[in-house]
Amino acid sequence: MPTSSKHYLSGIFLSLSIAMLSLLLGQNHWFQAHAIGALTLSILLGILIGNTVFPLIAHHSMSGVLFSKQRLLQLGIVLYGFRLTFADIAHIGLEGVMIDAMVLSSTFSLALFVGCKLLKLDINTVILIGAGSAICGAAAVMATEPVIRGRAEHVSVAVATVIVFGTLGMLLYPVLSHWNQVWHLLPPSPEAFGIFTGSTIHEVAQVVAAAKPLGDAATDTAVITKMVRVMMLAPFLILLSVYVTRTRPAISDEPKTAINLPWFALLFVAVIAMNSLAILPQHLVGAAINLDSLLLATAMAALGLCTHFTAISKAGYKPLLLGGILFAWLVLGGGLINWSMMADNYQ
Repeated sequence: MPTSSKHYLSGIFLSLSIAMLSLLLGQNHWFQAHAIGALTLSILLGILIGNTVFPLIAHHSMSGVLFSKQRLLQLGIVLYGFRLTFADIAHIGLEGVMIDAMVLSSTFSLALFVGCKLLKLDINTVILIGAGSAICGAAAVMATEPVIRGRAEHVSVAVATVIVFGTLGMLLYPVLSHWNQVWHLLPPSPEAFGIFTGSTIHEVAQVVAAAKPLGDAATDTAVITKMVRVMMLAPFLILLSVYVTRTRPAISDEPKTAINLPWFALLFVAVIAMNSLAILPQHLVGAAINLDSLLLATAMAALGLCTHFTAISKAGYKPLLLGGILFAWLVLGGGLINWSMMADNYQ
């Protein structure tokens, strides 16, 4: 076997091994109770190994690790479409879709303004933190990285903000629900608070953890609202590709080129459409979802292997501050958006 092939296989095998261990640990009751999923565990284990053992063997396996971080991630984003159907939109109605769209666009716009204009952060870091906060956490960060060609430390910093503030939201929202029952800032129905939860919390697992104490009705509505928000990842990536192309000098030294639409975003929509038509038998869909979980965890592990503590420390406090500002907007601004859209639901 050629040496280059061995390097590819060894890097993929290492990333895959970390991913499988993370998926196994993710089934632990304690991790599940604290909404610490396999993706979070995978990147944390990857960072741990990447800053200890991996530098000793990096020259033998880096090509496979980079392949896992890029190509396997893109395939994972495509297969993520098997978790969604267009029927999900009908469950929350036009009102829920509009809330998701307004929360996404306002959060990302705020990220660009605060991150670039006020905090003077690197544009790639701003885009990644904005995408993770506005759409679906770590998955959105990872899907956005190939479009802007960000470095591993940019991605890791963005994922860290998602973990920190998503976890904070998971703890805060049950308290907000209790306050809402007293003050009626939103309609007091479980469904209304479920839409608020799903439209403003970062990760799917964090949405489930935050809504679970509120009952099944709130949880179901929250998850559906969140998954509709995830669907918006594809048009977001296409629009971002246009933005990146037109502002190329601000992002890299490469000359402007024709708009390069992210193929995996288009296939993501195609898979959602196929899943909506129920073309494949359910057991194959289940297998695709399991494979998708493995691919995304493998990509996260590879990202962690490429991340160095020194690079993260150089980023300073500003990325965390941006994540905090966006989190505050998701709670307060997102609450205002939900209130304005649900005003007719008050008796």
